[in-house]
Amino acid sequence: MLQQLAPGYIETGKAKIVYNNFPIIGPESVAAAQAAECAADQNKFWAYGDYLFAHQGAENSGAFSVDNLKAFAAQLGLNTLTFNACFDSGKYAGLVQQQFQEGQQRGVQATPTFFINGQKYEGVLSYDQLAALIDAGQKNRQ
Repeated sequence: MLQQLAPGYIETGKAKIVYNNFPIIGPESVAAAQAAECAADQNKFWAYGDYLFAHQGAENSGAFSVDNLKAFAAQLGLNTLTFNACFDSGKYAGLVQQQFQEGQQRGVQATPTFFINGQKYEGVLSYDQLAALIDAGQKNRQ
């Protein structure tokens, strides 16, 4: 859905996507968030995130074990030495924790949660819903 928004909204400057981690389902979600940030160092954040969503299992079932997260990086063609060093170092542990705390302060209770023109929307929104909300915000600014 975000890819659909890109040409008409993101690339034109009508909308800006800011992604924040909000790992609410336990230790594996925290590790997965940190791994995605390490993938971002190699410009593969969205590819890695898409892979995570496509390969998730039951909460904390081992689907996002350390070994699996590293294997996902290899399967996506990331430089595994760089990825593993980043992940093993805990480079993004503080960032993920900070983003989680900020989400809590803003009243986030579920994923996904969108903030559009300062208004909070929880749950999956369709392209049409997002486009209408962005368009309404543009009209209010004029």
